[in-house]
Amino acid sequence: MENKTVVIALTSSTGLAKEICEQLGLPLGKCDVKHFSDGEIMVELGESVRGKNVYIVQSTCAPVSSNIMEVLIAIDACKRASAHHINVVMPYYGYARQDRKAKPRQPITSKLVADLLERAGANRIITMELHATQIQGFFDIPADDISAIPIIGKHFKDMNLDNIVVVSPDHGGTTRARKLAEILHAPLAIIDKRRPKPNVAEAMNVIGDVEGKVAVVVDDIVDTAGTLVAGIDMLYEKGATAVYASCVHGVLSGPAIERLKNSKLSGFICTNTIAQDEKAPLYPGMTVLSVGNILADVIRAMEENRPVSPIVSHYAE
Repeated sequence: MENKTVVIALTSSTGLAKEICEQLGLPLGKCDVKHFSDGEIMVELGESVRGKNVYIVQSTCAPVSSNIMEVLIAIDACKRASAHHINVVMPYYGYARQDRKAKPRQPITSKLVADLLERAGANRIITMELHATQIQGFFDIPADDISAIPIIGKHFKDMNLDNIVVVSPDHGGTTRARKLAEILHAPLAIIDKRRPKPNVAEAMNVIGDVEGKVAVVVDDIVDTAGTLVAGIDMLYEKGATAVYASCVHGVLSGPAIERLKNSKLSGFICTNTIAQDEKAPLYPGMTVLSVGNILADVIRAMEENRPVSPIVSHYAE
């Protein structure tokens, strides 16, 4: 791989890219990202990528639009430097929540981002735990949606908790929660809620039995944590003895950390698809799991023309 593969990191995912390179036994590719005072961005490659397979690692978390522009500019730089194949490793796909027209005259911004990545010159997208799986269909290039639920499942298995019930925070996350429930050999419950506007949710009821059980809530994204905290309170009201929460993408914006700290959570687990270097020290109850190994294994499989799906299931063992 050393002679044909280059992994480069952009601003939001430097630490994760280094982990991936360590697992692959590759040096991190040389790349310089500059932000000028007027907001313009320059991405300059520090080594030749001619004829090589390039993997650009960048989660498009906050600042979302700036991070997306970094990716687009990096793709253009690789294309103009005659890279053979340009792969975008985007563990957290920004704008994924805008995947449909929920009301008239709304945009479908996740489709727009897909179009931008393709038009810039990306040949493949590798992402993790898309908010909606149909986003894969927005691309006319290969798009791999890697599940991080096996990593979370392995963590809970190692905790040796008894009498678990896995809880989906809404109907839309039922498939994801069922995957975790199968790994943990646990029953499933669903929180019935309504969302009158973005970042505001009203928990209504719990479908399923949580009385006398340890509830494990699993979601793809925790943003302001308002939905999560409302669900935690309801689970305790319904008789849960303890509540753990988990997510793949810890956006954790605004009052999220304070809400989590002040909640009755027994523990909060997320991954490093979004770097948590600044937020984790503020909340001792947070456990951050790394996705570096699984992404490295996926890249290795792609470079060796092997299937990816067996890799994901292996991480639940």
